[in-house]
Amino acid sequence: MSVNADAYNQYKKSTVETVSPEKLLIMLYNGAIKNINNAKKAITEKDINRAHSEIMRAEEIVVELMSTLNMDIGISAKLFALYEYFYYQLTQANAKKDIALLEEVEGFLLELRQTWLEAIKAIKSSQTADNPDVAGMIKNAAAGSAASATPAAPAASPKPAVKLPVAAANLSSGINIRG
Repeated sequence: MSVNADAYNQYKKSTVETVSPEKLLIMLYNGAIKNINNAKKAITEKDINRAHSEIMRAEEIVVELMSTLNMDIGISAKLFALYEYFYYQLTQANAKKDIALLEEVEGFLLELRQTWLEAIKAIKSSQTADNPDVAGMIKNAAAGSAASATPAAPAASPKPAVKLPVAAANLSSGINIRG
């Protein structure tokens, strides 16, 4: 491997290791969607080897999404089941080189990514209104930590703690999300 390639790989690794958990989650979704699009193009061009590689990358990202779930949060079990379905559909798409199956998974991933973007924005907005130390609270929420993600509020209007069902510590254990 060349010096430039090593430097680029180190740069990518440091980017992933220093990004916020919520941003990394969106990067994972973007990577899976990009790989699916690349696989669809490869299938259309009859490049079976490239299609296989791209689908495998998307599968790896889905497995990463599954492993990042904080199962102490109720919705995580439902997300896990969805991710499991995506993985199954990707394996079927890979075996059959079926664009329709890829498009189905892509559609779900696009919707989930948009939902995550809206949830992250809502959390940041609500936290900003209550407390200027937003970054730490969102990090705790994304990490599913025991610390409350909501600042102390006046007794008249308490707000529940907000936790995202992903554990920051588990995000990206070496998956190439950049493609």
